[in-house]
Amino acid sequence: MNDLNKHKAVVALYPNVVSMVGDKAFDVDGNEVSIDMSAVNTKKEELDTADTNLKASAKAKLIAGEALTQEEADTIVL
Repeated sequence: MNDLNKHKAVVALYPNVVSMVGDKAFDVDGNEVSIDMSAVNTKKEELDTADTNLKASAKAKLIAGEALTQEEADTIVL
């Protein structure tokens, strides 16, 4: 869905990563951190699916006139 979820996936799997340049990840000292891109892509897909489901839930609630959770409301771009 987006590169932000790719970054979130890397950080979720490798908490010592503080920055990325392309597919390269770096720790706080600027050292490259070896990452498993297959695991990153799997985690990114999970995050993308969660985003899609959250947006669908928010849309359904808006159509039904129900209150949104804060997380659902945050998906709305104004």
